[in-house]
Amino acid sequence: MRSHLLNDTTAERYRRSVTEGIERVAAKLATTDRPFTGVSVDALAPRIEQIDLDRPLHDTSAVLDELEEVYLRDAIYFHHPRYLAHLNCPVVIPAVLGEAVLSAVNSSLDTWDQSAGGTLIERRLIDWTNERIGFGPAADGVFTSGGSQSNLQALLLAREEAKTDDLARLRVFASEVSHFSVKKSAKLLGLSADAVVSIPVDHDKRMQTLALARELERCKSEGLVPMAVVATAGTTDFGSIDPLPEIGELCARNGAWMHVDAAYGCGLLASLKNRDRIDGIERADSVTVDYHKSFFQPVSSSAVLVRDAATLRHATYHAEYLNPRRMVEERIPNQVDKSLQTTRRFDALKLWMTLRVMGADGIGELFDEVCDMAQEGWRLLAADPRYDVVVEPSLSTLVFRFIPAAVTAPAEIDRANLYARKALFASGDAVVAGTKVGGRHYLKFTLLNPETTADDIAAVLDLIAGHAEQYLGESLDRAS
Repeated sequence: MRSHLLNDTTAERYRRSVTEGIERVAAKLATTDRPFTGVSVDALAPRIEQIDLDRPLHDTSAVLDELEEVYLRDAIYFHHPRYLAHLNCPVVIPAVLGEAVLSAVNSSLDTWDQSAGGTLIERRLIDWTNERIGFGPAADGVFTSGGSQSNLQALLLAREEAKTDDLARLRVFASEVSHFSVKKSAKLLGLSADAVVSIPVDHDKRMQTLALARELERCKSEGLVPMAVVATAGTTDFGSIDPLPEIGELCARNGAWMHVDAAYGCGLLASLKNRDRIDGIERADSVTVDYHKSFFQPVSSSAVLVRDAATLRHATYHAEYLNPRRMVEERIPNQVDKSLQTTRRFDALKLWMTLRVMGADGIGELFDEVCDMAQEGWRLLAADPRYDVVVEPSLSTLVFRFIPAAVTAPAEIDRANLYARKALFASGDAVVAGTKVGGRHYLKFTLLNPETTADDIAAVLDLIAGHAEQYLGESLDRAS
């Protein structure tokens, strides 16, 4: 069994095995003509359940053959231009190369004596991101598993900076379309059930600052503590960007921590022409970025950034076997001193490789392309009488609803849109997402693939309309 360990004696076996795996995936990518096969849970689950994990195949080629059957054939391929559903981006090749390197070397980024150069690369990327945000030299941060963890850590720091032991008095303000991780984080942090105050949004799905100002005043008048305001730079449903400069002013005036959830909108940090859409982000106390959403990185690649490095002390714990206090005095850089995680992958390498091969402008150009395509999609939807589109995109998300020509009950339109999404997914021709707006079912395109064209969008809209009309026709037949 030692022949399977990766070391100096098995380097050639490693090369052959990985090359064979890469060739299988490359062949699959080259021949995939739709984002999904449409396989059902009932069809796929028995294939996986019947595999006896206590009886290995002892052959890499045989295992790859099996993997084709249970995974590669039916995987959902984000690189396909008609995958239009969630915040999943196609990935760039330099980042995938970085993934291969980091997996083989297997550095753990918790302490210097496990990562050495990896620690310094991650720190340099944190500094680079902070420079892009507009933070000063006191800024810092750390890579995380994703936006939810970044938001959790930011609110942990905000809780500690609020300097009160009475957690029941703490309040967090976020828009009604902010990410669910804000409420989840509040619960994990021991805040009260009503700690998160939902602020209404305007027609463009941006937080209403007048409403925020009123709630902050009400909070203080009731003897409560405004712990934090979470502004969103790219909401999950609409891609909307809250008015960051005004929110920054209100936070300063009321002594509230300002956190910007830019998990989606962080691509604008590299944008060549749309960077001004997140002006004001430099006023934040903390920022969430997900490179695996809009920097075209493989999952996971995320970070939480802070304007003042000293605030990260609230996540610091020392263990004699790992990061004893004396290491701070010896200026040994242990990333575990600022992370919620201990063992942690060298995910920063993927972004490093991307920047060194493509440059920041290359990333920004790709993100600008998807934002431009969203504008074109908006124009298509606005001109199409079959659809009601909710809001003009700030980033690359379109939320819309099929509306039949004949007068139809809203509940029946809901069912038609739900049916269309499910039927489209089952066909495998395209994948779209769904959400609710005003209690009604809507569909959603999240455009993160620069290869997606206006023709793709038009074709998918035709497919959706066809499925919805089929449902309504059958519904009419059933009723008659």
